[in-house]
Amino acid sequence: MDVMIAAAMLFFAMPAMLAIVVLVRRDGGAALFGHNRIGENGRIFRCLKFRSMVANADEVLKELLERDEAAREEWASTQKLRHDPRITRLGRFLRATSLDELPQLLNVLRGDMSLVGPRPIVQAEVERYGENITYYYATRPGLTGLWQVSGRSNTSYARRVALDSAYVRHWTFWKDVLILLKTIPAVLRHDGAH
Repeated sequence: MDVMIAAAMLFFAMPAMLAIVVLVRRDGGAALFGHNRIGENGRIFRCLKFRSMVANADEVLKELLERDEAAREEWASTQKLRHDPRITRLGRFLRATSLDELPQLLNVLRGDMSLVGPRPIVQAEVERYGENITYYYATRPGLTGLWQVSGRSNTSYARRVALDSAYVRHWTFWKDVLILLKTIPAVLRHDGAH
């Protein structure tokens, strides 16, 4: 089911995706960004996104966290920054609308991801899951999930882990359908999008 729905979504999203490629390229640099994420059974895969950050994003983050205690605390708590200086103007729009994640439809087609599941995490986040990491490893990460329709970046990381674990423990096909339906208004309202 994932592959059929992702293929249909990709077909309809292609004109918007091509326009985004042109706009991102005007900023300089590559349009797509691939980042190593952890998938089902702990397998590493390249999670695709439209580039929404400046080219030297890692350096900018390091410098900010060294000099700004509030940013350091926010990053430690959520692994996100509400006012992230690394994000380009176009990138802010792409993230607010979740359009930066459209390339992940390709990850779904490749079998790296599912339409619904916990969001893919990086290696540094594994320890934050503690013993709940076994739930994360039990399923493919999703394009959307319970966390996304429950406040996303407006929730603590501990809440994210609890939601991801609950999703896996209590999975049903109909809950996936409900999450997919709830994703549309969540994206339109920009719920928790940073």
